[in-house]
Amino acid sequence: MKIVAIITGSSRGIGAATARLAAGAGYDVCVNYAADAQAADRVVAECEAKGVRAIASKADIADPRQVERLFAECDAVLGKLSLLVNNAGIVGNSSKLVDLRDADLLATYAINVFGSIYCCREAIRRMARSRGGEGGAIVNISSIAATLGSPNEYVHYASSKAAIETLTIGLAKELGPDGIRVNCVRAGTVNTEIHATSGNPDRPALFARAAPLGRVGEPSDIAEAVMWLASEKAAFTTGAILSVSGGI
Repeated sequence: MKIVAIITGSSRGIGAATARLAAGAGYDVCVNYAADAQAADRVVAECEAKGVRAIASKADIADPRQVERLFAECDAVLGKLSLLVNNAGIVGNSSKLVDLRDADLLATYAINVFGSIYCCREAIRRMARSRGGEGGAIVNISSIAATLGSPNEYVHYASSKAAIETLTIGLAKELGPDGIRVNCVRAGTVNTEIHATSGNPDRPALFARAAPLGRVGEPSDIAEAVMWLASEKAAFTTGAILSVSGGI
């Protein structure tokens, strides 16, 4: 049986690492991206090299119409969806809340929260047994910020990730009877470019010094956890928030 995954924000970082692992596990992969087509194409080529089909699909997940188009393209080219990984997200710049710009707040929630909900909605329409689907798995990406609060830096981002954890718990209960498992990886600070682009390039080094394991996370650390939650090894796991944070 063919298995198909949509991984949002998978042209780089955690998403790209997850796409490569999914391909290695036999998934045909829809590599979603917002802007960097060349990076997405590289991930597609890496997936195809593992013997599966892969496509790159441009969509801003903050736009529900573009999300609908993303899922429709996956339907048409790869077939019935088995796995959704809600990875796409932004920090929205580092600042104290009092100095937070409206545009950064709106963008953070539009992508991190609304985008994940839009994608879940489309996945449910395809996977739910009550709608003719065969079940499946959804894995959301949260952050240790959801429990730490990220004062003086990312309170807005932390609150958006706390919303993702609540979404995970509620949907797991709602969708269990439909054969859909919903879980979440709570990631620690990971060595990706998101910190530099948000104005806090020193954050990974600071995190590494504070972490009991003494290092920053790598995209592959998070991707491995995602793919365990997606696998049959986690068949009795739903509503879980798996912390992969180096002990923070």
